[in-house]
Amino acid sequence: MNQPGAEMQQTAFADDVFLALSNTTRRQILEQLSRGPATVSDLAAPFDMKLPSFVQHLSLLERCRLVTSRKQGRVRTYEIAPEPFKVAEDWLTERRRMWESRFDRFDAYVTQLKEKESGK
Repeated sequence: MNQPGAEMQQTAFADDVFLALSNTTRRQILEQLSRGPATVSDLAAPFDMKLPSFVQHLSLLERCRLVTSRKQGRVRTYEIAPEPFKVAEDWLTERRRMWESRFDRFDAYVTQLKEKESGK
């Protein structure tokens, strides 16, 4: 039996993942982190924005659980957390299956119509 609470929690988690991925800066940060852990200053270097604004992006990525951080002394290092990306991948895979199925049915219908026409 499906548990409505668990399903709603999963949907909220997917919303968080897609919210995080909806911004170019955050996607670029994730791209950097896909190459390995990095400090805040290393991550911020390529961006032309004030540090507090940049840190807001990191905070959102962490709240959405796409990255984790650890602090050693005064240096905070971030790394990617790959597991949550599966939520987005699963959602997209399900949509692709649904559309492929619809296109297959549409193709079969068009083929059937053509066969009927040619049989006249």
